[in-house]
Amino acid sequence: MSKESLPSGEKAERIAELNEQYRDLTIEERIRRLYLDFDPEKVMLTSSFAATSAFFLHLFSRLAPIRQKVHFIDTGFHFPETLAYKKKLTELYDLEVIDVRAESWKHEFTEKEKIYQTDPDFCCTINKIEPFDEIKKNYDVWVSSLMRWQTEHRATLDIFVERGGIIRFYPLIDMTKQERDDYIAEHNLPFHPLVAKGYSSIGCVPCTVPGQDRDGRWVDCPKTECGLHL
Repeated sequence: MSKESLPSGEKAERIAELNEQYRDLTIEERIRRLYLDFDPEKVMLTSSFAATSAFFLHLFSRLAPIRQKVHFIDTGFHFPETLAYKKKLTELYDLEVIDVRAESWKHEFTEKEKIYQTDPDFCCTINKIEPFDEIKKNYDVWVSSLMRWQTEHRATLDIFVERGGIIRFYPLIDMTKQERDDYIAEHNLPFHPLVAKGYSSIGCVPCTVPGQDRDGRWVDCPKTECGLHL
């Protein structure tokens, strides 16, 4: 199914149908069915290679019928441990990772002016949202690992959402934290190195401190999302 094949007036109805069809499926069944309902070459997967990304990537490395490309938004502010974890998982699961970056001069501006301190939303727009918007034009469906228990915004999401010109697929959205942790333990998956140092949610160096769940992101700031998932 291509997004171009759906007249705008039918999109909401089609999204509702997809949610009804996928709701009672297991996570593994959802992932397998995705590649039947959509052209596999038009499926885009993103990973931040953060705290428990091994879980999400392990699922797709096992279940995708193709070698699913993984898009990594390189903000230029990642922890060295994140880049090391990315390298480890890339080798472990034989991933094809595509780095997505802002134009050099734009990133250098945010770094020199410390925009992450004065206007973190603008910093995320430059280093995440704008470069991501360029690549998503090439795909019909975007897969990411959001779960409802993570934030108030994510608690409102369904398995499929149409927003920002693309269908978003959240196969893990109704998974509990305990179910995720049980899967990680069962398959002995590697955690991000900073998890052992008290980091539960890991983003850019200037905006991340140790904390439970997403409490360590954008401390002393009302911001809870980088903007990609809004």
